[in-house]
Amino acid sequence: MNIKTLGIDLAKKSFQLHGVDENGRTVFRKKVSRKELAEFVANLPLCCIAMESCATSHYWGRKFEKMGHEVRLIAAQFVKPFLINQKNDRNDAEAIVEACLRPRMRFVAVKKTWQQDIQCLHRARQRAVRARTVLINQTKGLFLEYGIVLDEKSDKFRNQALAIIEDADNELTPALRLLLRENINEYDFVLKQSKLLEKEIKEIASQSEDCKRLQEVPGVGLLGATAFVIF
Repeated sequence: MNIKTLGIDLAKKSFQLHGVDENGRTVFRKKVSRKELAEFVANLPLCCIAMESCATSHYWGRKFEKMGHEVRLIAAQFVKPFLINQKNDRNDAEAIVEACLRPRMRFVAVKKTWQQDIQCLHRARQRAVRARTVLINQTKGLFLEYGIVLDEKSDKFRNQALAIIEDADNELTPALRLLLRENINEYDFVLKQSKLLEKEIKEIASQSEDCKRLQEVPGVGLLGATAFVIF
């Protein structure tokens, strides 16, 4: 089979493949299941494999590179202009090939495993920080309903909130005190979680020379350095 470039439209269970020869002529179209994909690609002659840069693309990219194939990942917004007719798996796979063949196309580098680890940790930390902010704002809002104003600084939030909850002389009801204690307990949990995630990021970053060099730049810290090296 004379395949020069193979486009793969990624999905959870089935994958649409579109192959062209060195002249860009379509020589192959096929739909395979997730279980069949790796074995099918392993049996192909070495070629260029193009995919949209999306969920699972870096996993498959690493897998195909180990087989000896050249992998090119393309941002979805660069594939869209080459879509012909209605959007479906078959047409998407063809559009990926068309985009890959453009001489000025820009490609996304396949992430290494440690880069994806950092990316996942960053996302989890971002969720924990967002949850912490939501809890602070909600708790302050609940206090305001009873005429109590908390300090604007988040580092004083916990101690100040607990002191008010324990103050028996204010107008807080037992039901609200219970709710606010639950908020503080949840706040403690997400705060601990964000610190643990930062520790994991730091441990991975300590093994990367690029991260170490970036942190030597004035104004660049751990989070900034690790966010930079995942792209």
